[in-house]
Amino acid sequence: MQLKSLIQAGLMGFVLTAPMASSVLAQNAVLSVSRSLVASKISVAVNRAIVVESDRPFAELSVANPAIADIASLSDRSIYVLGKTPGATTLTIFDQDGRLVANVDVRVSPDIAEFKERLSQILPNERIEVRTANDGIVLSGRITGARKVARAMELAELYAPDRVTNLMTVGGSQQVMLQVRFAEMQRSVAKSLGSSVGINNSSPITNTFAIGTGNRGVTGGGMTSSAGSTGAIGVGFGIGGIAVNVMIEALESKGMARTLAEPNIVAISGQEANFLAGGEYPIPVRDGDGGINIEYRPFGVMLNFLPTVIDGDLINLKLETVVSSIDKDTSFTSSVGLSIPAFKVRRASTTVEMRDGQSFAIAGLMQDDFSDLNGQVPWLGDVPILGALFRSAEFQRKQTELVIIVTPHLVTPTSSDALALPTDRMRIPTEAELFLGGRTEGARPSGSIAQLGFDGSAGYVME
Repeated sequence: MQLKSLIQAGLMGFVLTAPMASSVLAQNAVLSVSRSLVASKISVAVNRAIVVESDRPFAELSVANPAIADIASLSDRSIYVLGKTPGATTLTIFDQDGRLVANVDVRVSPDIAEFKERLSQILPNERIEVRTANDGIVLSGRITGARKVARAMELAELYAPDRVTNLMTVGGSQQVMLQVRFAEMQRSVAKSLGSSVGINNSSPITNTFAIGTGNRGVTGGGMTSSAGSTGAIGVGFGIGGIAVNVMIEALESKGMARTLAEPNIVAISGQEANFLAGGEYPIPVRDGDGGINIEYRPFGVMLNFLPTVIDGDLINLKLETVVSSIDKDTSFTSSVGLSIPAFKVRRASTTVEMRDGQSFAIAGLMQDDFSDLNGQVPWLGDVPILGALFRSAEFQRKQTELVIIVTPHLVTPTSSDALALPTDRMRIPTEAELFLGGRTEGARPSGSIAQLGFDGSAGYVME
């Protein structure tokens, strides 16, 4: 009996000091049930306890699901109820004669009081409303970023696993415009130098002898240069009945190519968008039955990106950009004589985070290719000084510089009057302007955008 009294006293002390989950129990820690009120309801939070007081002595207690709530008798009129897991169960009370005293519906809900306290500590500046529904938690409110929504959901899962409903919305601008600048410079230089010596017998029986390092020919009157040479110098002289011809050929070529592309596309946060400016090239493909099908491969400027506004103006970008073109110098010829060209491809795929208006160079390339070749006639090319007539040399060098820069912007819709189109800058000429005045475009309409010509900067207006 002393042990039972000590346990009851300890439980009573715990109940009186534990904070109550319900607003009613916050004022009164004891809930009374009476014979006249056979069915009643109580609510308790997980890991919290309340005391149920009966108006008459009871002899037997029963709980439908002990895993949801645990009970203990403090006296013949007081019952200790402890919430264990979220859910609903029933507490049944009988008197000494076996008659029903009361059926009490016990609802155990997550401890949102502690959850609210932790949520305010982690996200102090966010106005998140927390409610209980059935045995779960409902979160609502307007949040400033998707990352904060994820943090609130992770915290709520600790208190109500798999029973959290997200009704929160992300505020601010959720439309992202991605500006990509793709710039490539290619420079090449090639030089070659070759020589040949031809000997021609001018007797009635003509004998021709030529020696050199190029693809050159000897005619009755002298030597002919190789195909494709742009600089050739020939010298001929005679010794008796023999004509000697010397030809020196030199070639130098330089080239430069510039590629610039600036695709822009707008997408809602969390939605993927793609962009293609180019075309599709038909490629024959053999099927399983031995026939030929045509597949189209896209080429040009391609862009795929998935933006996510994380917090305020912080944007997460998952993007893939490809710039491809048809390579006429490289091709594949099939057995039936069909020639299929190859493609030059520059591709970048990555995931980055940056703020509105910031730029990031996601890819760069510096390539320098050099090759040289020296050809000569055996032994004669090793002769000092004169050996230069029997040698040829050439070298090629190619340099490529490539950079890809991305810039995200948070944008909102605007009035159509604030946008300009490329067609706003010209007007189709009338017959009088075309035939009499020789003008290829008509007079521009009034307006600052329409007055722009080819002299100044060009481009569309997005502001």
